[in-house]
Amino acid sequence: MRERILIAEDNADMRELLQDVLDEAGYEVIVAADGRQAQVQIEREREMLDLVITDVRMPGITGDELLTQIRARRAEVPVIVITAFGSVEQAVEMVKAGAFQYLTKPFKNSELLNVVTQALNSSQTQRTQARLRRESDVPARIIGASRPMRALFDQITIAARSIGTVLITGESGTGKELVARAIHEASARTGAFVPVNCAAIPAELMESELFGHTGTAFTGAKQARKGLIEAADNGTLFLDEIGEMPIAVQPKLLRALQDKTVRPVGSNTERPINVRVIAATNRNLEQDVSEGRFREDLFWRLNVIHLQVPALRERAYDVPLLVEHFIAKVCAATGGQALDVSPEALAMLTTYSWPGNVRELENAIERAVAFASGANILADDLPARVRSGGEVSSLLLRSSEQHLTLREIEREYILEILRRAGGNKTKTAQMLGLDRKTLYRKLEEYHTEDSVP
Repeated sequence: MRERILIAEDNADMRELLQDVLDEAGYEVIVAADGRQAQVQIEREREMLDLVITDVRMPGITGDELLTQIRARRAEVPVIVITAFGSVEQAVEMVKAGAFQYLTKPFKNSELLNVVTQALNSSQTQRTQARLRRESDVPARIIGASRPMRALFDQITIAARSIGTVLITGESGTGKELVARAIHEASARTGAFVPVNCAAIPAELMESELFGHTGTAFTGAKQARKGLIEAADNGTLFLDEIGEMPIAVQPKLLRALQDKTVRPVGSNTERPINVRVIAATNRNLEQDVSEGRFREDLFWRLNVIHLQVPALRERAYDVPLLVEHFIAKVCAATGGQALDVSPEALAMLTTYSWPGNVRELENAIERAVAFASGANILADDLPARVRSGGEVSSLLLRSSEQHLTLREIEREYILEILRRAGGNKTKTAQMLGLDRKTLYRKLEEYHTEDSVP
């Protein structure tokens, strides 16, 4: 079914133009000449409405009043605000009140369609996320609605119902501990979730940390102490970075898993345990086994249920949802106003390759929120590595989606660099590696008839 978009605009020419642009893009469009007509249409459409585009200043019911009513009755429907330059401040306030984005007249058709696509995608992602939460036992802290994440959610649910050991693999920063916690919380286990970073414990202390020790086990041991395995009794022991566990300790862990007992260092007595073990690594354990750095029997004991957490670049569909989540998290922690993301910045965030995965994205958003000076996070607020990695790919993505010719791609890129240079043609020519005459000639060739008046 085609998405249904309501346009609330009192200017007949603008209303007709918006309708033509959206009709041509394949959307089903409903129009209202003022806020009161929009009210009637919203009530009439009920569950069939996907998006509202409204002017700010309209007779009778204004755009901000219409937004308030939509947020109260149909909070899931995104609202895009159209404003003249003089009412930008009011539009910004509407964004803070829950509008998805605002566009300042004049704007290009491509800008309108880009924001419409983002709004509809964001709404669909949130609805999908809510449905997945209802249908599974996965805790809400795991953010994702893409196909790889839906498959992972199913695997988490299956793993939670099992009693077998679990091996979680994936690149650094993908959220392996979150997955382990999700399995624990969705399971029937009543004990604690005990995380252990194997890479952070010195090799000489690993055995006593895991298994505990008696008061006379070694010099400096003043009293007996339980190990982390016993601390997780009736719960879950999460062994992160399991590939870093010293080879000398691995046989004792294997024995504990097989016999379901632990023997503290310095003791001759074994104690029964009821612990579910989940291990995680970003290393290739099978290669470590072949090279003698990890015991094969322990690998197979841990690898009863295997979950692979996808890299962020493999689920770019989730980036806007993660961005929204991290912005809300950072703003709540700092007590600041909630921020939106400009279409350009979101395109860069979505198309960047994210070698550091979700952890790198969270750090990038924290930095962007700190540097943002207005109500929106702009491209210049993003880390340099994200800007440089996302600019070309986001331009190519937009170009391929719009089926642009090579000349049109050149035009888009030159105009983008001109914008980044603040309109300074000399600086633009330097950034492009062109002489000024060539730049001036190219700019004269370009037309702007695709701008909305």
